[in-house]
Amino acid sequence: MRAIWKGSISFGLVNVPVRLFSATESHDLSLHQVHEADGGRIRYQRRCAKCGEVVEYEDIDRAFLAGEHTVVLTDEDFEKLPIEQSREISVEEFVPSEQIDPVMLGKPYYLAPDGRAGKPYALLRQTLQEAERTAVVTFTLRRRTRLGALRVRENVLVLQSLLWADEVREPEFPEVEKTPKVTKKELEMAASLVKSYESDFTPERFTDEYQEQLQELVDAKLSSGDVREVEDNKDEDDSGEVVSLMDALRKSVDDSRKRKGA
Repeated sequence: MRAIWKGSISFGLVNVPVRLFSATESHDLSLHQVHEADGGRIRYQRRCAKCGEVVEYEDIDRAFLAGEHTVVLTDEDFEKLPIEQSREISVEEFVPSEQIDPVMLGKPYYLAPDGRAGKPYALLRQTLQEAERTAVVTFTLRRRTRLGALRVRENVLVLQSLLWADEVREPEFPEVEKTPKVTKKELEMAASLVKSYESDFTPERFTDEYQEQLQELVDAKLSSGDVREVEDNKDEDDSGEVVSLMDALRKSVDDSRKRKGA
């Protein structure tokens, strides 16, 4: 795995240099759209809805829609905003793990010790294990300050992003308040049903049948020669050409990572 960030965990006077890795990856097959008639790739244009012209990426600004008004934000506007560049994962508090609502949990990352940080890394790991608590932390990733939960998973520190409190909606459903009365007999029968399904959770038991069958379908077509050769599937850099949305996003991500690495 390749580290996507380097920094340190800070709690009290302890500083633990770490490298951050993505803890998950998608197993979905990467599919793209093609023309049914000849198998050519489908491209997308950035076209202005007002004048109808194709717009180059560097000529695009972002905007906020406020009712009937549009507030346009230029690159110069964003440059005025404070840019977070901290390399610290700051421990704010240690809380009982059960107090963190799973609905707030976001993307997980593995943290590995960097350089000679083995001992302070082990110290923090053992502290979390013995305290049976989760560290609530703040950290900066992609120039934004984020909230996170720091915990231990299989002897490795895991940093999991958390939603901010105002990002979680309240479950306001009148239908729930009008729940019909449940009888004691019904509860007993439901409890019996739950007991018949009781088991220890083994993630490996469950597989994505759709993706497995999709892979088998692709492999079968490849084996039978049911494929099309397309001569020109490459993007060009001409100003008037149509650029694939996914290719543009991928290039933007690569360029961003190169800048951060530099």
